[in-house]
Amino acid sequence: MQPSGQSEQKALNPADLATDPSKPRLLRAFAASVAGLVSAMRTEAAFRQEVAVLVAAVPVSFVLTPDFFRRAELVAALLAVLAIELLNTSVEKLCDRTTTQIDPAIKIIKDLGSAAVFCALLMAGLLWIGAVLERFA
Repeated sequence: MQPSGQSEQKALNPADLATDPSKPRLLRAFAASVAGLVSAMRTEAAFRQEVAVLVAAVPVSFVLTPDFFRRAELVAALLAVLAIELLNTSVEKLCDRTTTQIDPAIKIIKDLGSAAVFCALLMAGLLWIGAVLERFA
């Protein structure tokens, strides 16, 4: 029970904070980013899988190399995969809002986004394979 004179506090919702004009712009931008990450985690299986790989890979990077910059490179490659996955997801969702009809032009757009994610995965894979070979070969 709340003492008299104190209002009950609501849990912070990043989506609400992101649109509150009384908050500083930097805080609203951060809240919008958090809301986007939360949405991706809730709705996108590929994003959840890539986050799981990132979480597992960070400690592995310490085993692969003692060099801070090499570890940063390995983690940054996985963060780039996440960023490109988020962009691909946003393009796909926008395409789906544009029309529910099967449209060959929209299929090409979605395929291009998928290809971008694939290229990022190849880049990350090459960097991680290189680090493994450096460490164990």
